[in-house]
Amino acid sequence: MVRQRAIEQFARFMTAMAGERNSASVTCYLGERTFQLCCQLFLQHSETIQDGWSWEQIKGTDEGFMKKCVLVPVRSNILHNQHGCSMQAEIMDPLTEEIQANVEDETAGVQAVCESHAVLSYEYHVLYSCSYQIPILYFRATTLDGRSLSLEEVWSNVHPNYKQRLLQGPWDTLTQQEHPLLGQSFFMLHPCRTEEFMKPALDLAQMENKRVNYIVTWLSVVGPVVGLDVPLSYSTAVSAPD
Repeated sequence: MVRQRAIEQFARFMTAMAGERNSASVTCYLGERTFQLCCQLFLQHSETIQDGWSWEQIKGTDEGFMKKCVLVPVRSNILHNQHGCSMQAEIMDPLTEEIQANVEDETAGVQAVCESHAVLSYEYHVLYSCSYQIPILYFRATTLDGRSLSLEEVWSNVHPNYKQRLLQGPWDTLTQQEHPLLGQSFFMLHPCRTEEFMKPALDLAQMENKRVNYIVTWLSVVGPVVGLDVPLSYSTAVSAPD
């Protein structure tokens, strides 16, 4: 249900984006101090509902980021195909009961290997970009046996409802870059698309005279594109910073 609401919300925002916009609409930029306050309020609610978010401080600096690790269902059989998994076993006849039992055991082993790829491990980081003056979502994805996914595999796992709307520029949406604080290779939702995603959401909030927490609204819009769902309670329980 959460995923379906997110898809519907995304569709409304994309539709609104295609229409006319009020010249007095709110800005999509965010100051670093406001980012930190929004994150604090977000993390307080995460702790309350045990949603798994934490703040990771970079040792010896005043910099940090929000982090969450989740398991995301596989939406494509590309992983199975690459590893040669097969859920079928041919049993030659005639076979003794003992040989049949051995074949069944081996088949169960193959199935277990395939099922280990039924979900992927995603690690999400929310960072502030001083250059773009907005938050950026970095993430990495691996199979349960530790193999890192390629960019093509990550894109293949994007929900079809989002992929259909983003196909005109898939590599402008998802890119692979060095994590600015860790120096490791991560995927990211490119910041140049943030205004495109956020403007309809913030314009709608302004029209309804609502003060929203930027991080909650932003993650609710962009997170589901890469398998990150935000429970509805954040929208009602997390306020905008004073």
